[in-house]
Amino acid sequence: MRNRTEIIAVIPALNEANTIERVIAGVHLFHDVVVVDDGSTDNTGNLALRAGAFVVTHVRNRGYDQSLESGLLWALKEGYKYAVTIDADGQHNATTVSLFADELLAGADMVIGVRDCKQRWGESLFALISNIIWGIRDPLCGMKGYRLDLVRCAGCCNTYLSVGTELCIRAARSGCTIRQVPVTTCERHDLPRFGSGLRANLRILRALWLGLIRAQAFVMLRI
Repeated sequence: MRNRTEIIAVIPALNEANTIERVIAGVHLFHDVVVVDDGSTDNTGNLALRAGAFVVTHVRNRGYDQSLESGLLWALKEGYKYAVTIDADGQHNATTVSLFADELLAGADMVIGVRDCKQRWGESLFALISNIIWGIRDPLCGMKGYRLDLVRCAGCCNTYLSVGTELCIRAARSGCTIRQVPVTTCERHDLPRFGSGLRANLRILRALWLGLIRAQAFVMLRI
């Protein structure tokens, strides 16, 4: 039987008061939850606490990559062995977390979600190139599973603004065991925090370029 205390869900959140309780409730059926409140100006952090999650608070907004790193490092420090990241906006089916957990417990170093649709053309281009070079079909999916020894080996996961892709690219280049799981997405009813216009696509292309030139294999894989 799975020891649920080995696994935690990490939820980066910025002004997601409308959805955060529902997302936590879905995940809490299976696993512990930590929410990284990235300088929200609404009631996200308080609602997360009320819903039973641990909360890591950024006093000011520090961005998705830093929120991801804060959550993973917190989980590592607290003694968890595995973490599954999930978006706070309700676009991911929370029950899918257990599929990611099963793959991690079966020996995967990383589990990467493969969405049924992508919101921006930049994501499609990133995914195409990533699949050709690293065999990763959807590197920008916010739902990923991590064996936290991989995070310990990396030391950090935010050496450049990768939109959450740095660790999976480094893991692929290091020959780590990576599994990919289909993820069904739900439509959000407000504007995406990341944006959807030219500026958002340029940020994604910048992350792709930096991944190609900066995301190197781990010097020594101690996992």
